[in-house]
Amino acid sequence: MAIEIAVGLLGGLALFVYGMKQMSEGLQKTAGKRLRHLLASLTTRPTMGILVGTGVTAIIQSSSATTVMVVGFVNAGLMTLAQSIGVIMGANIGTTVTAQLISFDLGDYAFHAIFLGVALYLFARNRKHSYIGQTILGFGILFLGLNIMSETMMPLRDSPVFMELMASLSTYPILGLLAGVIVTFAVQSSTASFGILLGLASAGVIDYQAAIPIILGENIGTTFTAALSSLGANLTSKRAATAHFMFNVFGSTLVLLLIYLVPGFMPRLENLMVGLFRIFDTPRTMERMLANTHTAFNIVNTLIWLPFIGLLEKTVTRFIPGEDMTIKRGLSYIDERMKSTPSVALEQVKEEVLRMQEITRDMIEDAFRSLLEADPELADEVIKREEIINEIQEDLLHFLTSLESSTLSDEDARDRDYFIAVADLVESMADDADDMADLAHYIRENDVCFSAQALESLEEVAREILELVDKSIMLVEEENYDLVPDLINGERDMDSRQLEFRNEHMTRLKKGICEPTAGIIYLEAIEDIEHLTDQMADIAHSLMEK
Repeated sequence: MAIEIAVGLLGGLALFVYGMKQMSEGLQKTAGKRLRHLLASLTTRPTMGILVGTGVTAIIQSSSATTVMVVGFVNAGLMTLAQSIGVIMGANIGTTVTAQLISFDLGDYAFHAIFLGVALYLFARNRKHSYIGQTILGFGILFLGLNIMSETMMPLRDSPVFMELMASLSTYPILGLLAGVIVTFAVQSSTASFGILLGLASAGVIDYQAAIPIILGENIGTTFTAALSSLGANLTSKRAATAHFMFNVFGSTLVLLLIYLVPGFMPRLENLMVGLFRIFDTPRTMERMLANTHTAFNIVNTLIWLPFIGLLEKTVTRFIPGEDMTIKRGLSYIDERMKSTPSVALEQVKEEVLRMQEITRDMIEDAFRSLLEADPELADEVIKREEIINEIQEDLLHFLTSLESSTLSDEDARDRDYFIAVADLVESMADDADDMADLAHYIRENDVCFSAQALESLEEVAREILELVDKSIMLVEEENYDLVPDLINGERDMDSRQLEFRNEHMTRLKKGICEPTAGIIYLEAIEDIEHLTDQMADIAHSLMEK
């Protein structure tokens, strides 16, 4: 009997988690990139961050996914620590929307939803309809899993040992809290652990007062997902995950203390929830009571903490000290209000372009180092910064194209076109650095060794290229036309030297000095380097055209 119950519970849980995953993926695909943009951009005020965190989590059906996404944004410099705390608070509320959804008696419609979801998912011609089908399919599988868990746990009502165990959770709430933490950590989802709790409740195995400490534990257990995702991230990301942990632990501990210190607290809480059903004249079930308590707890905890977000930020900064060297993503100098004064706006654009060049210059230097030293960690830093350059260029292009031509003088119009061209060329240079970083990964993974002559030639070229990059930055910063010949001649020189490098490589290959695999990597690196000089020559040409 015990084995049958365990298999049924695990099978139902697997279906529940799989259904939740399908529903989450379908909803995210339906919403597209707008969710990420919303999460990254509409969080300037704590209250807005809470609302956005609530909305996004309600849509993607996972507070863990939201908090992991937030940690990623903080790690990337798209979001500050204070902004992330507001979003995480909102995510705690948003995850209760899922709990509310599964607390309704919709199990009878599981197969209807599965049939409709499969029909849309497999046969819809429109991709968006297919995503909606995936969402409905996930919804059906989720409730099917919930039904299986409930039916599987029905026999536990007749088990004196299990019922005594459940009774002990009411007597010793700390045990219920620990159980909630452990189960949530094990399944990596507070919604999944809440689903198990609802299965017990619908089977009549657990009462309200025993279930509340488990919900408190689930709120603590769900913080471990974000904590794990922050392990390899920067300091600010670790602080965001710590803030999430402190916020949830504080709320759960506060309620636990009330349970132990205030006589009759749990019966009063239960009577309060029953009273709400009477006020709104809605059918009362154990599942609905638990879902409402879950939602109320997270809303109240958020309202308590809202005035103290600044204090929480300072606390986690002191707890995890140090200075983070994260590069800020997005635009740093541009003010949208300056569109009405294009000359000022274009000066700000120039600062952004120079910032792009400085970041790219560091990328190129690190790409050479990663290539020569076969350093994958340094290569990863280059690859991360390439994404930053892409975002700056995209935002910059959007801003420049939004400037109305009718408000621009001829000179301003030429400047605008010039900066569009230069930003595009700098982005291409960042792509070349990214390609070189990828080669560094290949070198390390395949234990490739360059010959001494190849290393020497790459080191020599690296010094020359970095000198040209510095000149290209000075060219844009000072509009120094005297530097134009240096960049154009540098490109021509690299064209002829590329052929020379190829011939030298073939000679080494014939003599057995160079490995064939190393030779392929060497030639690809030379091609990337030659392309860098092409872009810098084009920057010089763009200035001449302006």
